[in-house]
Amino acid sequence: MALNTARRAGLVDQVIEQLRSSVADGEWPVGHRIPNETDLVEALGVGRNTVREAVRALAHAGLFEVRQGDGTYVRATSEVSGALRRLCSDELRDVLQVRRGLEVEGARLAATNRTGDDIATLRRLLDGRDNEQRAGHHDEFVHADTEFHCAVMRASGNAMLLDLYLGLIEVITASVSVMNETPVETEFEDHHRLLDRIVAGDPGGAAAAAAVLFDRLLAELPS
Repeated sequence: MALNTARRAGLVDQVIEQLRSSVADGEWPVGHRIPNETDLVEALGVGRNTVREAVRALAHAGLFEVRQGDGTYVRATSEVSGALRRLCSDELRDVLQVRRGLEVEGARLAATNRTGDDIATLRRLLDGRDNEQRAGHHDEFVHADTEFHCAVMRASGNAMLLDLYLGLIEVITASVSVMNETPVETEFEDHHRLLDRIVAGDPGGAAAAAAVLFDRLLAELPS
């Protein structure tokens, strides 16, 4: 199992980090049953309550799933993906519908208010997003996609709209992560169409492009 012995203060945090590392490093893949409590106590050199609290914290974060009478299993590779994996399809639909509402208006305003610097930033970020998508780098793609959409909202020139969007950034990032596991075929073209309409200064076209993008995502969800 190759876990280091945890010492000194903050034992729970240390154990959480070591358990998280076992998942991130691929030692414990998704679906793997982690060692039982007794084995973890012996391997880590800490008390039973410390292990129990650490496992409980990671289960709450969505990384682990505790199955009564069976054991604890790895549910996701990060807390971000785990958070949204806990959502049912109806709740994910709610997230995408909220994003649609904010981003359609953000795109409309961006087409009117974008500056030369905004356009340069959007082009750079979309190029980066394209590169990560082609390379198949999931985590980097999620970051690049989120950055592009944030830049659209920033280009809107509406500070309150941007604040609302950034206040939801964790669940937005999680939604990108989950949806990227089964990407929509047309989403590459959808994003470029959105940028084209913003650059062209076409508010109606930009709003329509954002609406189409999210309508396609919503159509992919189980009914």
